[in-house]
Amino acid sequence: MKKEGNEWVVANEFARIHIKKIETINGMQLEINSPRLGYKIVLDPLELESLTWQHKDLFTKLLETPFGPQ
Repeated sequence: MKKEGNEWVVANEFARIHIKKIETINGMQLEINSPRLGYKIVLDPLELESLTWQHKDLFTKLLETPFGPQ
């Protein structure tokens, strides 16, 4: 993980994402951006916390078809 401007970049040989805090009308949120694929999501603290409630197997299953069913 390294800082580039006001963003953090997390990367490996498979993916590269940019993460930054943003202030919204609903408070502080986290923006996660995949510039290579053109995807972006903004999550609030509860949505982020809900990721910790998941078993790692959920993410393995999601990655089996990351862009949805064919």
